[in-house]
Amino acid sequence: MTPEDQEFLARPLLGFLTVAAGPLPPQPRPVWFEATEDGTVQLFTGPETAKVRRLRRDPRASVVVAAPATERERWVAVAGRVTIEEDGAHELVARLAARYWDLTDPQRAGELDELLKLDQVRIVIHVESVSRASY
Repeated sequence: MTPEDQEFLARPLLGFLTVAAGPLPPQPRPVWFEATEDGTVQLFTGPETAKVRRLRRDPRASVVVAAPATERERWVAVAGRVTIEEDGAHELVARLAARYWDLTDPQRAGELDELLKLDQVRIVIHVESVSRASY
């Protein structure tokens, strides 16, 4: 990823996750995500979700992130092999909630508390390819 890609992916934008062993045609799902300094992209989910089951069968995934419609067209897509990590998910949930939500809002703070009570795993995409466009 370029520094410009990293800067773009640091914004509170939704990514659209597609997993390799998913249904045909693919059915991307919106996700919160974090692009890390070591070049991976990570997100969280419950350990028993369909995406985790599919990734255990075929550990390939991609995330596409697009600029809002009010901005010039731009998108970045990353793809690679995935690992499912049992540690660090709740810390990721807390970081992403602070990025995407106003946690001074008591309702959002309560929703974060509820998320932190759930079992979570981290899906880590080890980026092998990056595509981008802007115009």
